[in-house]
This record gives sequence, C-alpha cells and structure tokens, in this order.
Amino acid sequence: MNPSSSKLPITFSVEKLQHELTICENDLWTPHFNTNRYEGNWTSVSLRSQSGLVNDITSFSNKEYKNTPLLDKCHYFKEIMDWFECEKEAVRLLRLGPNSEIKEHRDNDTSYEDGFFRIHIPIVTNSNVFFYVDKKLVPMKMGECWYANFQLPHSVENKSDEPRIHLTLDCIRNEWSDKLFEKMGFDLNFTSNKNEFSDEVKQQIIAELQRNPSEVNNKIIAGLQSK
Repeated sequence: MNPSSSKLPITFSVEKLQHELTICENDLWTPHFNTNRYEGNWTSVSLRSQSGLVNDITSFSNKEYKNTPLLDKCHYFKEIMDWFECEKEAVRLLRLGPNSEIKEHRDNDTSYEDGFFRIHIPIVTNSNVFFYVDKKLVPMKMGECWYANFQLPHSVENKSDEPRIHLTLDCIRNEWSDKLFEKMGFDLNFTSNKNEFSDEVKQQIIAELQRNPSEVNNKIIAGLQSK
C-alpha cells in the first residue's frame, strides 16, 4: 500500500508565491460548484482550465486544458508548473475562507495508481488549518509541495481567522513522475483494487458522482452498478 500523502523533495519561495497571489486577488474568486461538500467560503481562480477562462473551475478527466490569461501575468506560478515535467490538467488557486470547512469526501480517479496526481502547494496557511487524508493529519506548510491520494476520504477545517490558499496542480503520471515517486518510496507496481468497495461505500460514491453529471461520471456509475 502506498502512502496516503507524501511531501515532495522540493520547496518553493513563499515570498514569490504570495507576491503572485496579490496579482490573482484582482480576479474574481468563483465559489466551488459542489455546495454539498463545504460550509463557509470555498472559492477558486483558474490558471489553467478547460475553457481557458479564469472563472472556469470545473475539473473533468479526458478533456483538453488551456492556460488562462491570468497565468501570463504569473511568471513564478508558470515556473512551478514547468518544474513538473508532465502533462497538466487543471491548475487552480483554492481559497478556504476563515472558519470554513470542506466536509469529508472522495474524489474519484485521483490517486497515483490511477495515472493521475494532484499537488498542493500552500501559499497562505497556519497551524489552525487541519487537512486530513484517510483520517491522518497532513502537516502542510507554506512553500512545501505535497501529493495526496484524494480517492481516500479527506477533509479540511480552517479554524483560523484568515483564509487558507493553496496552489493546486492536476498532473498526468509519466516516466518523469515515476522516477520522482519511486524516490519518494512509492511501489510503482501497486494497483488500487477498486472492486473491493462495500455496498455502502459504493452507494456513497454513486451519490457523489450523480451530483456532478457528466459522460465520464455516468460511465463510472454504470461500471459500479454492474459489479
């Protein structure tokens, strides 16, 4: 079994991250589309999206992604993206407001074993932000770079009076990332067995997918219902 979360062997400049955040603060923060999943304030700005628009914060697999005009102004964010020598899908800033929480949920097909990895880089955070993956606290600090398996149950509580803002990158696994993750102690031959869901968990996953109908999600639902 591979780790539920893991810190990458690289850190980025907090000063540069926060400087570029001020550029993005002029753009509209879009409320997250899944209102069932959070309480308080959870918003996003896109640096790379399917439509190329800053306020398009949807993230579906097997779609083309384009850089947004905002990314042209954010040279350090672009430098960070280029550090990852692999294909990128959605790249966003995710802002969880003061005294807000993201309820425990799972994101389908978001584990390294599925050929996908989501990276979190905290830009603004503090010790009163609690990020849990698989019931384990992930101690993310500003400028650090973290992978987590978001197919596992995860949640975030911001118990502070300031927002928590992360840069997130959705990346596609390749040979470059395999070398990186192998150095981090991952078993590249490990495969997650998705057929061992209990009926209760299966129904929970189907209910989540039905909240965001799409061609891909409908196929996953059909596959789960047939098992």
